[in-house]
Amino acid sequence: MSLIFILLYFLIIVLVIEISVIAFTLTGLEKEVARYQAISMLTGTGFTTDESQLIIDHPIRRRISMFLILFGAFSLAVIISAITNILSDDLRLNKLIMISAGLLIIFILGKTPMTKKLFQNRFEYEMKKNLDISELPIKEALFLDEDDVVTDVVIEKNSRLDGKKVKDVFKEGWDVNLLFIKRGEMNIRKKLASETIQAGDKLYLYGNRQVIEDLTNETESDDPH
Repeated sequence: MSLIFILLYFLIIVLVIEISVIAFTLTGLEKEVARYQAISMLTGTGFTTDESQLIIDHPIRRRISMFLILFGAFSLAVIISAITNILSDDLRLNKLIMISAGLLIIFILGKTPMTKKLFQNRFEYEMKKNLDISELPIKEALFLDEDDVVTDVVIEKNSRLDGKKVKDVFKEGWDVNLLFIKRGEMNIRKKLASETIQAGDKLYLYGNRQVIEDLTNETESDDPH
């Protein structure tokens, strides 16, 4: 009976992880990243800085992560208690079976397209209702199209853009915008159009991926040496 109890509880943990993965992916997180983060938070082993930023910067993902952390701490106590009372008959298997069945139903429903669409719309509504655009992650705030990116490029010496005016490079109607120029420790945003691009400048760009890739070719030096 005790072995069945432990196996059932591990089934509950697996289902909680998979349901959390579905919830994370509905907020735009990749499935592989979502599963790794869910396991990391549930087990309390920590997770990488870069990927944790994806969780911290998103209000809905933060709520999911808080549940996983608390559930993980509770689960550890339950498992230790079960092992300690391994010979006890009072393991409440009927209740555990009901919980497992309930989570299994939630997991199956969470995999259906209709449920996914429903929760995606709900998450988007919560984001718009509770947050100013300044609080949104870059992806939700700026990536209006699947080909949109925010990136930076460095101007090499003797490249085609070295010495050109910003207004001559970023022309009206072009699907890319210069957000600002980082020159050493200085961030240049004022009177940007009249600024002259210099070698070593880092340009922060927002726009179409292909247009930015074409522009990146012009930031590279034409000098083979």
